Formats: sequence, structure tokens, C-alpha cells
Amino acid sequence: MRTDRPSQQRKRHKTSPATMLLYGIVTLTVVLCVYPFLNVVACSLSSKGAVLGGHVTFYPIGFQLDCYTEILKKTSIWLAMRVSLIVTLSGTALGLALTIGAAYALSKEKLKGRKIINGFILFTMYFGGGIIPTFMVVKALGMYDSYAALVVPSSMNVFNFIVMRTFFRELPKELEEAAIVDGASDAKILFRIVLPLSLPIIATIGLFYAVSYWNDYFSALIYIQSADRYSLQLRLRQLLYAGEINQASMAAEGMSGQVMAESLKMATIVVATLPIIVVYPWLQKYFVKGVMLGSVKG
Repeated sequence: MRTDRPSQQRKRHKTSPATMLLYGIVTLTVVLCVYPFLNVVACSLSSKGAVLGGHVTFYPIGFQLDCYTEILKKTSIWLAMRVSLIVTLSGTALGLALTIGAAYALSKEKLKGRKIINGFILFTMYFGGGIIPTFMVVKALGMYDSYAALVVPSSMNVFNFIVMRTFFRELPKELEEAAIVDGASDAKILFRIVLPLSLPIIATIGLFYAVSYWNDYFSALIYIQSADRYSLQLRLRQLLYAGEINQASMAAEGMSGQVMAESLKMATIVVATLPIIVVYPWLQKYFVKGVMLGSVKG
């Protein structure tokens, strides 16, 4: 009887209310976060009858690729994808350069006027000029209808700046003091010591910038006039709402029985989301660590 009691206690511990509650919360979180996206993917790959009948859950029924074929065969989609890729890469690089430079400089207590500069930066986080003044500034600087209009106005995010500045403040001061004794300049300290220790926060902030630039369509809607400079998000928005791909055009091409508008909407969501989903696993190991390190203030 004594040998059975420990095993019984273990079983009771495994099925405790707290453990069951934790499992329930995890399961609910997975369902709420994963199921909607799986449903979108399944609908984009399912047949018309299955989608109309509401039979699609998280796996495709009547597998077909007509929606993706109809979207990706358009040259405008590939041009827009190239524009989004250029804007995302250049915007992320510029954003990281500005954020790292400003955060490193303003994390130093010896910098004169540091509090005033920080105040001006934080002020822009709560108050902005609005759409019309911003449009006038962009046009006055000659950036209208150019890639610069998609990159420069969003190149500095105050939240990202605060996270990275907090991270730099938490780095051991002894490392920089030792480098100064050895005769290292501020630039050498930044590139040789600080940045190699800051890979988690750099990867995290870079992901924030990349997702922001990739998902942005409003800037292209306001500042871009030439169709060959439309971003992917703006082009897909046109496909959904402007009727470039609609039931009438598909009927004229003899595809009314194969492709439907609802499946096309799901396919456009997948096309716009998939690149970021592919990139995220490569940065996942830095993501949580970077956010936690940048959010702790000593």
C-alpha cells in the first residue's frame, strides 16, 4: 500500500485544477490564433462548392490552385512584390541605422541636452501634424511619387527607439570604460562592442520595421501615383475592392465555375502574409529575448 501512494499522488498532481486550467488556456490560445489562419488557407485551396456550403474548416476540400494561379499570373502582382521587397529592405536598414544611432547617443548621460532631445522625440509619439501637413512636407521635399515617400516618413519609430535605448542603458558600463582606456573611439565601441552584444534587440527591432513596411499600403495610397510603383498591399487591395479580378472578368474568361470572389480574398491574404511568416522562424530565437531585454529598466 505504501508503494502505491506516491504514484497516486503524482496522478492527482497531473490532473490538478491549476494544470487543467493551464492546458485550457494554452489550447484556447492556439485555437484563437492558429485556426483563423488555417481556415483562410484552407478556403483559398478549396473548391467553390465546399466554400459556399461552409464545409471548410482547417483543411482544404476539393483541392485547387486556381485562385493563386489567377493572382500570380498577373505581371502587376510581381512588380508590386518587387516594390514591397525594395521598400521593406531599404526601410528596415534605414530604420535600424537611425534607431541604433539615436538610441546609443541618447543613452549616454554625458551627452549635453539629452533630456531635451528625448522630450522632443517622445512628443512626436503622442502628437503629429496630420495627413495633410505630412503630405505637403513630402511633396515639398520632392519625394512625391517615389520610393523615398514610402521609406523616409516611416523610418523612425519612437517605440522602437525607446526599447533600444533602454537596452543600451542596461549594457555593462565596464566594457565601454575598458575600451576607452585602450584608446577606442565612440564609433569603434559601437561597432566592435555594443552591436555584437545587441543582436537579439537588433533582430527584434528589425522584424518590427520589416512587418510595418511590408504591411503598409496607406503610404502608397497617398504618395504614389505611378502604377509601376504600387506596393503589394495596395495592389492586392485593388484586386479586392476595385474589381480588377471579379466575377464578371472571370466569367468572360470562362472561369466562373472554378474561381469565386471569396476564395480570391483568402488567397490574397495568404499571398500578402506568407513572406513575413517565412522570415519569422529565422528570427524567432531572438524575438522574445530582445523584447524582454529592451523592456527592463534598471
